[in-house]
Amino acid sequence: MVTTVMATTTIRVSLRTRDVLRELAQTSGRSMRAVVEQALEQYRREQAGVEQALEQECRRQLLEATNAAYAALRAAPEAWAALEQERLACEQTRAPGGEVT
Repeated sequence: MVTTVMATTTIRVSLRTRDVLRELAQTSGRSMRAVVEQALEQYRREQAGVEQALEQECRRQLLEATNAAYAALRAAPEAWAALEQERLACEQTRAPGGEVT
């Protein structure tokens, strides 16, 4: 039989935090360590969700800014024509396989 020993450490918390932790452990029937591990995992997942929401908001703002810039170009016929000429010039420099010549 193989016994795995998990390394541990000690952290300092306020007496109030210790008391709350002890109460949560007693009422849930779990160890204080299990309560801390679950709380930390839940916090980690929440933070990952916050980061994902921020990334989505940044993407949304980028797309809105891009759409607004294209709308401004479309509203200025000379600027739009210049952009189209530039795009066509770029496309003409590409070979049939998409490589730049």
